[in-house]
This record gives sequence, C-alpha cells and structure tokens, in this order.
Amino acid sequence: MGHPIPIQNLYYLFCYAWDQFPDGKAIETGLTESPRIVDLFAHILIRGTRRLLRRGLDQGYLEFDDDLRTVRGRIDLNGTVRRNLLIKNQINCRFDELDKNVLHNQILKTSIADLANADDIDRKLAIELRELYDRLGNISRIRLTSQCFHRVQVSRNRGQYGLLLKVCELLHHLRLPTESGTVSRFENIIDNEVRMSKVFQSFVRNFYRHEQNAFSMVGAETIKWDLEPAEPEFQKYLPNMITDVTLRSSRKTIVLDTKYYKQTLSNYRGERVYSSHLYQLFSYLSNLECLSEVDRSAEGILLYPVVGQHLDLKFEGRGHVLRVVTVNLDQDWKEIRRELLSIIGVQDYRSIEMASEAAVGTLTQKVSMNSGTTSAS
Repeated sequence: MGHPIPIQNLYYLFCYAWDQFPDGKAIETGLTESPRIVDLFAHILIRGTRRLLRRGLDQGYLEFDDDLRTVRGRIDLNGTVRRNLLIKNQINCRFDELDKNVLHNQILKTSIADLANADDIDRKLAIELRELYDRLGNISRIRLTSQCFHRVQVSRNRGQYGLLLKVCELLHHLRLPTESGTVSRFENIIDNEVRMSKVFQSFVRNFYRHEQNAFSMVGAETIKWDLEPAEPEFQKYLPNMITDVTLRSSRKTIVLDTKYYKQTLSNYRGERVYSSHLYQLFSYLSNLECLSEVDRSAEGILLYPVVGQHLDLKFEGRGHVLRVVTVNLDQDWKEIRRELLSIIGVQDYRSIEMASEAAVGTLTQKVSMNSGTTSAS
C-alpha cells in the first residue's frame, strides 16, 4: 500500500472486522513501536492467553477408555473379554469426562508454538510465547487445517476466545512453507489483497453498525434483479447481487462497495476509476430503483484506502449520487473514525457529546463564579 497502515490501526481493523472487541480496545504500551505483524499477533495471543489462564481454560466432555476395577460409564464387554480383564478383576469402561484438551485449546497451543518459532519475531515475545506454551500443560498439539476452525465449539468464555481464535485462523492462512520445516514464516497480510479485502469490507460494515445511529439497518444485502425471465427456470442463471454494505434509514439508502487495492485508480490510458467497479455499483443502484421511493435516489459509494492520493469524486445520474472516496488509514484512529462518519454524512456523536459536556462544564463554572461574586457583594 502507498500509505502503510500503522500496527495499532491494523489492530483496530481486525477488532471491528471480526466483531471482537477486547475490554476498552486498549493496546499494551510499546505495541505500536514494532512494525512487524507477527509481533502484533504475538501481543494479542500472549495477553489473551494469560487472561484465559487466570480465569480458567474452557473445558469440554471427552470420551475416555480405561481398564477399571469398578464400573464407570459404559462397559465394553468385547474389550473386556478379548483381553481377559476379568481374571485381573478389571473391566474395560468408556466414560465421558470434562477436560481441557478440547479443540479450541489445541488450536491455541499449536498456534502459539508456530508463532514462537517465527523467523522474524521479537526475541522477548518468543520467550513469552514458549512460557505460555509450557503453561498449557497436557493440551495436545495438532496439525492445523481450515476444517479445524469450522469445528470449534466453545462452551463458555466465548468472548475471551473469539479474538484469539480469529488470530490463530489468520496465522494459519498466512503461514508459508519453509525448507527446514522447523521455522515458521508468515506472509505480510497488508500485501495480500485478497485477505485484506475481506478484512477491510468487514471492518467498514461493523464500524458503521457500532459507531453511528443515523442508519437503523447496516449490513450486506441481496438485491433482486429488475428483470423478468422469459421462462421461470431461467431465473436460476442470474448471478447473485450482494452488496458489501447497505445503510438504510427511513429517509436515505446508501450502497457502499469497499475495495482494497494497491492502486486506487487504473493507469490504463491515464488515471481512471476501475470501470468494473463503477459498473458493479451502478448496477446495484439501478436494480434498487423498483423497491421504494427512497431507493430510487439511493446513493452509491466506492470506498478505498488512500494509496498515494486522497479522492472524493462525485457524479450524478438517473437520480443517484455516486461517489468515489478514500479513507486514510495512516493517521490517528480518532481521525479515521471522523473521516468514516463524514463519508456517510454523519457527525461524530461522541465529539458532540464531549463538546456538550465541555460547554456545560464552562457554563457551570461561570455560574459558580457569578454566584461567588454576588455573595461577596
């Protein structure tokens, strides 16, 4: 990217994208000093795992098989007879027991081990990760696959595990093969347009869900084609039209399409907006027109991170306003927040509240001073 995303802001992007907000969204001192993404992930896993260990790791019922002198659970007659356990006054039993060696803890321990062996991780962080690995005790390491993350079932402490498991999953997808197999290497996610496109899209969607109240409905929306098939069976051949973010209120509709590209503009025959991006967004707006009066004048926004230059282009046609806008992710988080709210025409209500509180405080002070003057006279 032309404007590198600071590590602290990247952390906020992940928190919003995954809809996982740690307490106060605070980051430990010193986190922003490191430019490496593996160090960011290490900080998150270290802090989160320590919190889990203090509160107690999640447990689940696992099936055990053991030779016992008293009945526990279900008796396995075939196993008992086959191994002549009755001669030893034993029976083979299968029983369920609460245990910490569940899949999500296995994923966490395996990811911590992989990250501790990363070739470019901060040495102190690697030591802390290895200490945590040892504290996880008898929890098994496993071979991670994409299916592992889909099978996770957290019975409690769900909020505590949420962000950690998302980090583990991202690390799994970013891991690069090495010749030795003993050292881990991870791709820089900022350079991965496919993965960052998904993060950026989810970040924008969840940001508007949580940070404004002017639009009551915020989310991806499936738009029906304003076409009548000549035969009913032809309908299934139409592609799905699903927006990245649709914002709706009783008075306004905004269709917002997010794009994460290393180049905001196409350089084909001079700098131009990517034609496919405009076609897609204008198609959304055109097919919305049949739904309601508000949708006939729906606004469309193409939103990119700033790369090289800031853009705020505006076009009008067929009753719609269509904008091409960039947000600078390489600035203070408060400014990013203000910029994103301004893009959809919403004031920062937190700033307004703070200004109101300050005004009330000033007024109170003046009243107190005036009261004091009156009493003295």
